[in-house]
Amino acid sequence: MVSVYKTLSRASGSKQDKTSPTARKHKQRVLILSSRGVTHRHLLNDIYSLLPHSRKDAKLDTKTKLYQLNELAELYNCNNVFFFEARKGQDLYLWISKAPNGPTVKMHMQNLHTMEELHFAGNCLKGSRPILSFDASFEKEPHLRVIKELLFQIFSVPKGARKSKPFTDHVIGFTLADGKIWIRNYQINETESSKLGKDAEATPTKSKSSSRETDLGLVEIGPRFVLTPIVILESSFGGPVIYENKEFISPNQVRSDIRLSKAGRYNNRTDQGADRKLKKGELGLRSDGGKKAKKGELDNSVLFA
Repeated sequence: MVSVYKTLSRASGSKQDKTSPTARKHKQRVLILSSRGVTHRHLLNDIYSLLPHSRKDAKLDTKTKLYQLNELAELYNCNNVFFFEARKGQDLYLWISKAPNGPTVKMHMQNLHTMEELHFAGNCLKGSRPILSFDASFEKEPHLRVIKELLFQIFSVPKGARKSKPFTDHVIGFTLADGKIWIRNYQINETESSKLGKDAEATPTKSKSSSRETDLGLVEIGPRFVLTPIVILESSFGGPVIYENKEFISPNQVRSDIRLSKAGRYNNRTDQGADRKLKKGELGLRSDGGKKAKKGELDNSVLFA
């Protein structure tokens, strides 16, 4: 009976496809992987759980030959790449690419917080489709529109995708502030507020469904992180640079400035100590070196000579 049902369902489906007009399907698959040295394993798992149309792969051994990611994306039948690159064990960079033709955006990730770390009360169904909320500032400049389109194609779960569920119970917000992209994930919380006031007492014949209204609220789930755009490349992991953020300061430069400031404070303290010893020597207050004080009339060597 099962085989008969399958054959009949296939036949009916083929007839409906012939009669119905051809509709373009929104096919998107995301390849998520990282380089060696990435310690944010829980963040990768959280993003993988948020994107049911994604495919997670092992770590990439090289950091220079990033064009190999295009071959991996073709191997796994993915047209989007979400690559995490670790530098010096403390800096994390995110590469977002549209394989195989591009473009590619490189961004610096900061203020990373996972779901387990935040301990928020929000929760959503695993595999549900999100609502994407973009700030209106994304439409002001061309490079922001490119970034918005890449984020939309990666975070938007296609209808009927693998491991996805036909529910919408959370919102992913993309906010632009201070030249950075702030990403947050919220649950759509529905609460029923009953009207038990004078109106309800005056009209007791009304049903319970009519006397209650549904209030919508947002409860943060996690994860949360901040992205700083650095460069946009024309092709996938290569090609000419079509945008460069001149205001971006490398974390290496920030750490170097901090070390130089600490070294400057140490040099000031050593100079002050040397000046203090010199003054004591000029006043004759030092026993080792410096100018010796003149012997007075009340000195022991003069009184008991």
